[in-house]
Amino acid sequence: MRKFHIFAGAVAALAVIGLSPVAQAAEKIAVGALRLTSSGPIFIALEKGYFREQGLDAELKLFTAATQPPLAVVSGDVDFAVTGLTAGFYNLAGKGGVKIIGAQSREESGFPLIAYMATNQAWDKGFRSLKDFAGKSVAVTTTGSTFHYSLGLLAKKYGFDVNSVTMRQLNGLPAMQAAFKGGQVDAILVPSVGARALESEGAGKILGWVGDETPWQLGALFTSPKNIAERRPMVQAFVRAYQKAASEYHKAFNAKDAAGKVVKGPNYDEMLALLAKAMEQPPERIAIGLPYIDALGRLDVGDIYNQVAFWQGAGLVDKSVDAKAVLDLSFVEGHFNLPR
Repeated sequence: MRKFHIFAGAVAALAVIGLSPVAQAAEKIAVGALRLTSSGPIFIALEKGYFREQGLDAELKLFTAATQPPLAVVSGDVDFAVTGLTAGFYNLAGKGGVKIIGAQSREESGFPLIAYMATNQAWDKGFRSLKDFAGKSVAVTTTGSTFHYSLGLLAKKYGFDVNSVTMRQLNGLPAMQAAFKGGQVDAILVPSVGARALESEGAGKILGWVGDETPWQLGALFTSPKNIAERRPMVQAFVRAYQKAASEYHKAFNAKDAAGKVVKGPNYDEMLALLAKAMEQPPERIAIGLPYIDALGRLDVGDIYNQVAFWQGAGLVDKSVDAKAVLDLSFVEGHFNLPR
């Protein structure tokens, strides 16, 4: 009986100082992301305490390339991650290393995220249209990257062979932009902030935007199959916090008026300041490239299937990889474009 009184007293003491036994027992997790606006819901959930509300003590681990977060999930270095979808991601997922459980950012019309640009030299030689990519050289990070897939979609839309484009693998944005400014390539795919900078410097011209030309499911939220099997309540709690933050992001940055023009939504300035702090950039620079993020983290499932088929056709993803097997759609309701 005395032990019960001691426990009750401890609970009362915690309540007095504003803590609870649940808060004290928060489950520790690690979350991987890149320092990009597309990671916005993670930054918001951390800053506003949404993970803590769900009984989770979340630690953020930042990475510098899209290939890194999936490997960190496989190794157990992080429990969840968000990043762009690549051929390498699907190879890991096909081996049972990771499972997609929700959406990150999406290429969407009206949201200038990734630009197609031509150098001044290429422009002067007649490279004036997105239809003119055949036979040109373009700076990308690597084959199998999100840039590669965007080019593949563009090739399908305008009827040119993506294999006729020479992709110069430069492994990072600084090297890509340097090659572009130096005229070592004809074109580049580059995030909006970099595109505006290159344009203002007079290094080249923007030909168009990926989201306007070929919308697609750019990024995803994923975890390990082991977490799904052994820690399902924790995964469900994480998704609830993520969705709450994604909803705030969406309301602030993805609102449109009656004419379809993107406008500032509720709490725009607060959310922009939060992202600027997380990204260590001025708010006005962050505002240039705010991607579309579904309010509930819902996936364009059909595009996931298309991505797997594209990479398999390019010989970059093993033929044994099954698109359905890399997905677990049970944590988020309302995913769309589901294959029949």
